[in-house]
Order: sequence, then C-alpha cells, then structure tokens
Amino acid sequence: MGKANQEIFSETMQELAATDRNIIAVTSDSRGSGKLVPFGQKYPNQIVEVGIAEQNLVGVAAGLASAGKKAFAISPACFLTARSLEQIKNDVSYSDNPVKLVGISAGVSYGALGTTHHSLHDYAVLRAINNMIIVAPADNFETQQAVRHAAALDKPIYLRFGKKAMPFLNESNQSFEFGKGRIVRKGDDMAIIAAGETVYPAWQAAKTLEEEHGVKATVVSMHTIKPLDTQLLDELLANGRPIITVEEHMVYGGLGEACASYLFQQGAKNPFHIMGIPDEYTITGSQEEIFNHYGISRDGIKAEALGLLKL
Repeated sequence: MGKANQEIFSETMQELAATDRNIIAVTSDSRGSGKLVPFGQKYPNQIVEVGIAEQNLVGVAAGLASAGKKAFAISPACFLTARSLEQIKNDVSYSDNPVKLVGISAGVSYGALGTTHHSLHDYAVLRAINNMIIVAPADNFETQQAVRHAAALDKPIYLRFGKKAMPFLNESNQSFEFGKGRIVRKGDDMAIIAAGETVYPAWQAAKTLEEEHGVKATVVSMHTIKPLDTQLLDELLANGRPIITVEEHMVYGGLGEACASYLFQQGAKNPFHIMGIPDEYTITGSQEEIFNHYGISRDGIKAEALGLLKL
C-alpha cells in the first residue's frame, strides 16, 4: 500500500519548488489538511495563507497566475468548488489564468462530517465551465505525474485528491497524459471505467470476477474527466461488451454521464450502468462505510458486473 494521494501531492510540490521559485501554494487555512506544513517550513516565501476565505483564495491565485506564477490553490474540494464557483468561472476559466485548483479531502473523504463536507457535485459543476481540465488521480504514480504535468501546464486545471492510502495499481503501465485513460487491468469480457479512489475497488472486483467466475474485465483509470478519452471509449464499445462506470460523485453530471453521453451519441448498444452516489440524503459514516452502502466496493461492483453479464 502506498501513501495518501494528498501526501504525494505535497511531496511533489516540494520537489518542484526546490528548483522553481515560481511554484506558489495558496491555502485557505488548509496547509495542515493539505499536508503542506513541510512545504511551508522549507519554502516560507512560496506559500500564501488567506484563511477561511475560499473566494479570496481563488482570486489571489488568479492574480499570481496572471503575473507568471505557477499558483496552486489548495482547499477542501467541497468548499473550493461551491463557495468559489463564481471566481473559478470568471477569474480562472473565463480569464484564462492558469491556476491549478486543488480539491483535497474530496468525495466522501471527510466521512462522518456529513453532507456539508462531501464534494459530490464538483465534476458536474466544473464540466459545465469552459476552459477547465478536470483530473482525479487513482494512485500515487498518477498523482505525482498529474502535479508535475499541471505545474508545466499553461491552462486552468482542477486536481482532485482524497485522504486514503492508495496502492500502486499497475507498475507495468507507467504512462500518463491528461485526456488519456490508463488501463490498469486488461480483459475482453467487459469494461469497468473508474476515477480517483474508486479505481481500486474496481480493480479488486475485476480480480475477483476472474478468480471466481472466469470473467476477464478491462479496468480503466479515467483520471481525466474532462477532456474525456473518447478514443479509448471507442475501443471499449467496439465488441459490444458491457460497460460499468464507478465514481465517488453523484450519479448525475459526472464520469458516468460523460461516458454515457458520448457512447449513446456514437450509437453504442453496450449494456451500461453508472455506479456512484444516488440522488438522496447521503448516509453518514466513514468513506469505506459509505462506499459499501452504495455498492462502490469489490463485492458491489462484482455483483453489478454479473448482472450485466447475466451470470
């Protein structure tokens, strides 16, 4: 098991800042939760603390970016993409300021703190804004690569990280590019497309399907929600195999609907199902308890797969 992606984010930021004084971390009372205390200790002139003022966070980051700084605006995803949405739309995307928006403790990472602290809307609202790349890395490798790529990118981007320690999913596939899904397991019987911390239970489900039922599933880490890897989707729909999407997000407006929209417009007839958080009052519990309740688990995804395959 590796580290939490938020920790890898911090470590990569420190590596980048060591040789690039333009790397600036802007936080909203979130250097602790964002694992940025060591960054602030090493590079006190490259961190800006605005306090619990997320709209100011995005505005300050946009100003720094407009002046040539590589500004990373770090805040809990639930607040960054709700309280600051107008600033994200106007000061970042519309103004084409290359801010790196970093949503930490995303999805249901805050667990028992409840719905106020869950970010189950962020894919949906940001997908509806022009000029915004949306990325949810699945493991430590993807996280490190995403932060490095984002630092070099001259476009607005949203990076989404959770709190849970994540395993290395496929060390033989060390390829990463924004807009290109990463295959972490290969199979010809069906496809499971997931993003962020739901990729691991999808991988576990595929492993169990093969061991217990002889079903071989391709598992894709669709780390870039926007722009979507439509070339890979074309390949997955080609043989009519069933397709499941899995996400730590409301079933409306996220990865599943993005895939469904594209596939339907291509005339796909594949059996298809979206797995995520339904449109209801979300239960309270740990991330694992919430995942298990809604079937975002090895057994839940396996059962859905067997249903689509009619086994």
